[in-house]
Amino acid sequence: MPRLVFGLFAALVALSAAGPSAGADARIPSNAFDAPSWRLIGPHRAGWGTAVGGIATQPDTFYFGAAGGGVWKTIDAGRTWQPIFDQGPASIGAIAIAPSDPKVLYVGTGQVTTRYDVAAGEGMFKSSDGGQTWSAIGLDGTRHIGSIWVDPGNAQHVLVAALGHVFGPNDERGVYRSEDGGAHWTRTLFVSANTGAVDVVADPQDANVVFASVWQVRFRPWMSYFMPDYGPESGIYKSVDGGVHWARLSGGGWPAGELGRIGLAAAHVGSATRLYAVVDAEKDGGLYRSDDAGTHWQRVNDDGELVNGYFSRLTVMPGVSSSLLVSAMSAGSMPL
Repeated sequence: MPRLVFGLFAALVALSAAGPSAGADARIPSNAFDAPSWRLIGPHRAGWGTAVGGIATQPDTFYFGAAGGGVWKTIDAGRTWQPIFDQGPASIGAIAIAPSDPKVLYVGTGQVTTRYDVAAGEGMFKSSDGGQTWSAIGLDGTRHIGSIWVDPGNAQHVLVAALGHVFGPNDERGVYRSEDGGAHWTRTLFVSANTGAVDVVADPQDANVVFASVWQVRFRPWMSYFMPDYGPESGIYKSVDGGVHWARLSGGGWPAGELGRIGLAAAHVGSATRLYAVVDAEKDGGLYRSDDAGTHWQRVNDDGELVNGYFSRLTVMPGVSSSLLVSAMSAGSMPL
């Protein structure tokens, strides 16, 4: 499994490194993803990959965060790796690179994975020199950070999806917003002490249109892989002012019943926001798509292997909004 998962995250890096320069007219051969052959490119002592990021203008440079091995960097497309986060917590939940300044990196600690032995973190960290030095920038009480979004036009505008303490009630959950690069934080979305935020994405052409998924989950300090992690408070919230205010989405076609972890990806198609959501659900789980920013939904794939609480990462290929990569326990890439 670690080989497969790391391979999937390496593919995510390749997609993110392609960047918007791929252009809206990019074309993918119909057989591009037929029976891909993966090879392990290391490193060999970091655990599985939990987060990844690439630099569009430097396609051989990318980073990944590990479940128990900190943050690693390569500048030669994975041929060699260097650990760059030895002074910080080993458990990594999220990585984000500022599109407007690739030297600015944000790391959220505490992996978000459905495991009884999951490791907590110590909040948010930031580097302004490409990972050479790091500073703690708060939110240490959130314990597990699932996602970070950085405004493409402003490296100081950051949103963080914090799951919180997964073994008990915790008030430091939700979505946090900073306008000064993490010097100060404001929590703008809070559901309850039992429900935290796990993913946050935005329309790539409109930074005011933001979506966050929340997850009502409770881990236990014993083997609980076969106990559903569903709750009535799990769902998706939308903001139209850059994450200041939020409203819960439902919409026609959205699955009923209790929901589990939800992974998100956003694209801009025509004049509208297209939103993808891989939904772990009590019933009718699968991959959902909305072409009107969450007002209406359709289930486009009901493959049971796509949904779980383990990774649930989605990436839209830059410039090709109909091509999506799904990272789950075992998944691939598919046109939707």
